[in-house]
Amino acid sequence: MSYKDSDPPIAHGSKKMHERKKIALIAHDHRKSDLIDWCEFNAGSLSRHSLFGTGTTGQMIAEKVGLDVTPFNSGPLGGDLQIGAAISEHRIDMMIFFWDPLQAQPHDVDVKALLRIGVLYNIPIANNRASADFMISSDLMDEEYDRFMVDYSKRFSKDVDKE
Repeated sequence: MSYKDSDPPIAHGSKKMHERKKIALIAHDHRKSDLIDWCEFNAGSLSRHSLFGTGTTGQMIAEKVGLDVTPFNSGPLGGDLQIGAAISEHRIDMMIFFWDPLQAQPHDVDVKALLRIGVLYNIPIANNRASADFMISSDLMDEEYDRFMVDYSKRFSKDVDKE
């Protein structure tokens, strides 16, 4: 790939994910039972990692599946934003987020911001059972992984210079 002199590649680096991943578990109301079922099926694998959950979802996983889940607030009460902040602080390595594509959420802007932060920080994100199955069964789950990090500040400062 070639770049014009005026359009250099974005600077990059990496962030190490350790063998024990820090996984956020989130589900909208109509998807909670799906996520709980998925967690039950994968309880052995999930138990080897540090789990975080929003509000009721985290509590339900802890009670029904017996996994240790560090709680955040409910999504509408800021839990999505808390998870997003944890991603930006490298306290979350990956996210399993069973969102409801058929139901508008009162906090849709927070959901969009959370997904944007996940992409921005290049964490693996599963939004349905199939992608969650592929993610949890990957050989990379139980080994260190250097996650590529894009330095978006280079692009941001370039865009500001154009104004």
